[in-house]
Amino acid sequence: MSCIATSVGLGNVWRFPFVAYQNGGGAFLFPYLLVLFLVGKPMYYLECMIGQFSSRNCVTIWEMCPAMKGTGYVQAMGTGYILSYYVAIVAICMYYLVFSFRKTLPWAVCDKSWTDVICVPSHRAGHIENFENATSSAELYFLRTVLNQPQNIDNGIGYPIWYLVLFLLLAWVIIFLIVARGVKSSGKASYFLAIFPYVVMLILLITTCTLKGAANGMLFFLTPQWDKLYDLEVWYAAVTQVFFSLTVCTGAIIMFSSYNGFRHNVYRDSLIVTTLDTFTSLLSGITIFGIMGNLAHVLQRPVKEVVGTGGTGLAFISYPDSIAKTAVPQLFSVLFFLMMVVLGVGSAVALLLAINTVLIDSFPRVGTVYMSALCCTVGFLVGIVYLTPGGQWILGLVDHFGGTFLVLFTGMSEIIGVMWFYGLENVCLDVEFMLGKGTCFFWRWCWAILTPAMMIVVFIFALFNNTLDFGDQPYPFAALACGYAMLIIGMLLVPLFIGKRMCQHRTGNCCETLKLAFRTTPSWGPKDETTKEQWKRFKAQAKADLVSLQPAKCKRIGLILVGGYRNV
Repeated sequence: MSCIATSVGLGNVWRFPFVAYQNGGGAFLFPYLLVLFLVGKPMYYLECMIGQFSSRNCVTIWEMCPAMKGTGYVQAMGTGYILSYYVAIVAICMYYLVFSFRKTLPWAVCDKSWTDVICVPSHRAGHIENFENATSSAELYFLRTVLNQPQNIDNGIGYPIWYLVLFLLLAWVIIFLIVARGVKSSGKASYFLAIFPYVVMLILLITTCTLKGAANGMLFFLTPQWDKLYDLEVWYAAVTQVFFSLTVCTGAIIMFSSYNGFRHNVYRDSLIVTTLDTFTSLLSGITIFGIMGNLAHVLQRPVKEVVGTGGTGLAFISYPDSIAKTAVPQLFSVLFFLMMVVLGVGSAVALLLAINTVLIDSFPRVGTVYMSALCCTVGFLVGIVYLTPGGQWILGLVDHFGGTFLVLFTGMSEIIGVMWFYGLENVCLDVEFMLGKGTCFFWRWCWAILTPAMMIVVFIFALFNNTLDFGDQPYPFAALACGYAMLIIGMLLVPLFIGKRMCQHRTGNCCETLKLAFRTTPSWGPKDETTKEQWKRFKAQAKADLVSLQPAKCKRIGLILVGGYRNV
C-alpha cells in the first residue's frame, strides 16, 4: 500500500496528461507503454529486489560497488528537487479545496475585472453557444486570481503569495505529523492514501463521459500517430514520465522494500504496483482528455490547442472546468481536490522518508523526529519560491533539470553500476537465493542490454537537444544557467566519488586500482548474519557447479550471451 501511494500520485493525474498533451496525445501513448515494459518495470523490480535483499537505503546499497556510491547521493539530491515543488502543488490543491466550499465556485464564473478577454463561464459552458477566441473562466481564475502569473520573468518572479504560503505551511505540517515516527506511522496512513483516490477518479470518469465533445478528446488521446515514433523527443518524454510516475531512481522504492521480510514475494508486488500505476495513468489520461474534448467543442478549437498554458495548468484548469459543469459542483470539487491532496501527500511522504533514511543513517545520533522537522523546515522555505507570481516558471525549470534530467542520469548510473559492475550473474544468484526461483530471459535481457541502452540513447539525445520553454515563452539566460548548474553539480558527484575511491585504493597500477575501487565490500549481503552465511555458501556452490558444466551442455545461447555460463 505504501508503494502504491508512492507511485500513484500527482505524476499520474497532473504530469502524465500534461506530458501526453505536449507530445500529441496518442502519439505519446505507444512509446510510453513500450518504455514502461522495457525500462519502467525492470527498474522497479530491480530496486525492490536490491532494497529487500540488503535492507539498506539508496546510498548504503552501494557496498555492492563502492565506487558508484555517488549515485545514491545524486538520487537523494534529485528527490529533494522533486519534493520541493511537489508540496507546492499540494498547497495549491489545498487552496482550491478550501474554496470548493463556497456557494458558487469562484472559477465557475467570470470576474468583472477580466475585460480584456472573452470569458466563458465554466459552469454554463456546456449549455451556451460556441465562442471563438474565448477563454474559460477556470483558466483565467488560475492564471490571474490564484497566481497572478506574468507573461515572462525578465523582471523577476515577484513576492510570495501569502495565502498560498499558509497552505504550504499546512501541507508540510501534515507531512511532518505522518513521517515523525518513520514508516510505522506512514504505513498506517497508506491504506487511505492509496485507496481513496480511485473512488473519486471513477466518479469523475463517469461524469466526463456525459459531456459533449468528450469522445473527441478521448480519441485524440487513444489514437496513435505512428510518425511520432521517429521523434526522439517523444521517447525522452516517455522515459522521464515513467521514472516520475513510478518514482524509481529516487530512493523511495529501495527504502520501502528494505523493510520487507527477506523471503517476501517482491516480484509479485512489483508487477502489481507497476500495472496499477499504468492503469491509473490511463484512467486519468482518458478523463482529462475527455474534459479537453468538451472544452474544444465549446471554444471551437482543436483539442491540441484548447489549453494554452504549461506546467500545472492542465490539472488546475481542465479538471475544475469539468467539475463546474456537474449537477453538484461543490461536492465533486471537494472530492477531487481532496483526492489531489491525498495523492500528493502520499507521494511526498515517501520522498521525504527516502531523504530522511539517508540522513539518519549518516547521522545516527539525530532522532527521527528532529531530522524530519529539519527536512520539513528546509522544504517549506525552499517551496516558497514556487508560490510567487513567477513561481510556475521556476517549477518548470526545476522539474526539467532536477526532476527529470537528473533522475534519468541517476537511473542510467544505477543500472550500469548494478548490472555491469556488480554483475548480472551476481544479481540473478541473489534473486534465486532470496525468492527461491531463477530470473527469466526477459529480465536478464532488459537489465543487461535493453534498459541501459535505451536510457543511454535517450540521455545523449536530450543532452544535445535540450530546449526549454514555458508555453511559448523562452526562459531567460540566467534561469537556464541555474538549471544547468543544478544538473552539472549532481552529475559530477558520480565521477567525484569514483575518483575518491580510487585514491583510497591506489596501487600504482591503473587496472588493479580500478578493480579494488569497484570490488564489493565484505559487508555487502543480507542483513541477518545467519542468512548472510547461507547466501555465501549458496553462491560459492552455485558458481562451482555451473563452472563445471561442459560448454556442449549449454543450449540456452541467449542466456549465455547475457549472463555467462554461471547464470545457466
